[in-house]
This record gives sequence, C-alpha cells and structure tokens, in this order.
Amino acid sequence: MASEAHLGEVEKVLLYISEARERAARARKDLEHCGAPEHLVSALRATEFQLAEDHRQLMQGTFFAVPSSQDQLAV
Repeated sequence: MASEAHLGEVEKVLLYISEARERAARARKDLEHCGAPEHLVSALRATEFQLAEDHRQLMQGTFFAVPSSQDQLAV
C-alpha cells in the first residue's frame, strides 16, 4: 500500500512535470513572438504535448491505479 510519503514523492514529480510544461509553453510563445525558426517552435510544441502526456500517464499509473493486491476477488 502506498504511504503518504510515497504519494508525496509522486506529487513532487507531477509538479516538476507541470512546471516544465509551463516553461516550454512560455518559451514557445516567446520564440513565436520573436520570429524564431519553425523547427525550434515545433520542438517546443512537441515537448509541451509530451510533458502533458507524461503527466497524464503518471497520474493514471499512480493515483488512479488499482494495486495488484486488490485485483483478486475475495471469496
């Protein structure tokens, strides 16, 4: 069973992922505004998307996952 400390560590990682996604979004917007080459803007856009997916997968794999000990039906 996951303890509060375990879940706290997961929350820290989720926060870091969220902050990185926000930073990538700001950087993309700044580069778009400055007229940076499209490959840089595109790479940051892809990074934003991937970080959002990583966040979703970590949430689903931790907070919304069913521990294997609960997979079996009690008889």
